[in-house]
Amino acid sequence: MSKTKMEVTCIVGSYTNADGQQKNRYQRIGSIIQTHKGEMLKLDVIPLKDGGWDGWAFLNEPRPREDKYQGLPKENDDDIPF
Repeated sequence: MSKTKMEVTCIVGSYTNADGQQKNRYQRIGSIIQTHKGEMLKLDVIPLKDGGWDGWAFLNEPRPREDKYQGLPKENDDDIPF
C-alpha cells in the first residue's frame, strides 16, 4: 500500500486579502508517495494560469485529512413507527 509523503502544490494566481496585501493562490497538483519500489510522483492535474505554468512546484508536508464520510448514521430510537 502506498503512503503520501509530500503534497505537491504550485502558485496559480494571486489575490488581495482584507488588509490590502497581495497573496499567492496555491493549488495542490499531486503527491509524492512511498511505494514498495520507492518514492513516486503522482500528478493529478496540470495547473492552468495566466502566462502558462513555469514548471515550478512546492513540496509540503501532507495536511491532516478531514473525514467527510463519518460512517452510517446511528439508528433512530424514536417511538414513531414507519
